Amino acid sequence: MQKITDLFDLTKTCAADIFAGCEYGFQVLPRIKDFILALGETLSSEEFDNPRPTVWIARDAQVAPTAYIGDNVIIDHGAEIRHCAFIRGNAIVGKGAVVGNSTELKNVIIFDSAQCPHYNYVGDSILGYKAHMGAASITSNVKGDKKLVVLRCGDERMETGMKKVGAMLGDYAEIGCGSVLNPGTVIGRDSQIYPLTSVRGEIGAGMIVKDMEHIVEKK
Repeated sequence: MQKITDLFDLTKTCAADIFAGCEYGFQVLPRIKDFILALGETLSSEEFDNPRPTVWIARDAQVAPTAYIGDNVIIDHGAEIRHCAFIRGNAIVGKGAVVGNSTELKNVIIFDSAQCPHYNYVGDSILGYKAHMGAASITSNVKGDKKLVVLRCGDERMETGMKKVGAMLGDYAEIGCGSVLNPGTVIGRDSQIYPLTSVRGEIGAGMIVKDMEHIVEKK
């Protein structure tokens, strides 16, 4: 099972401290709301607007007037929140990150320079540094049978104890258009998922997933 240190460069997020004491990415998800509230209170009023008690937006971020910003949100320097983005809440959007047209975020950490720019759903997930989700790709965060999510890596199984776990995308991960990352999916650093692919389980670092039967190493 890929650990936090295998997936993420923690110098590329304002949320580095949330990972302290955790080994796997999913363990961070229940902490996001409280972490945002604590971190927000420390942010400089010269650098961040505080339009509502639980929302902090960097003054140099670009936020479209049509975007919806819910509760418990931090939008860091240089981030771009585009037309009709829907940030439901419990979201950290990193420096230079892009949240695009009709994209929905819920209980997420988006690392610096990560992009979910077109019609994406990202829920109960973490997107690493410069990770990119192609148009209409989504993180599915609830199983169809509503049972607790179990992480899978080959024959290994790890109980999360949680009903809602989306995907962990390592730094530089590239998700093709229209792909579905099933609950508990982990994508290793610098791996690429072909368009229209349904992915489940764990994909190692530096891999290309053409479909779940055809996974090869990058040359």
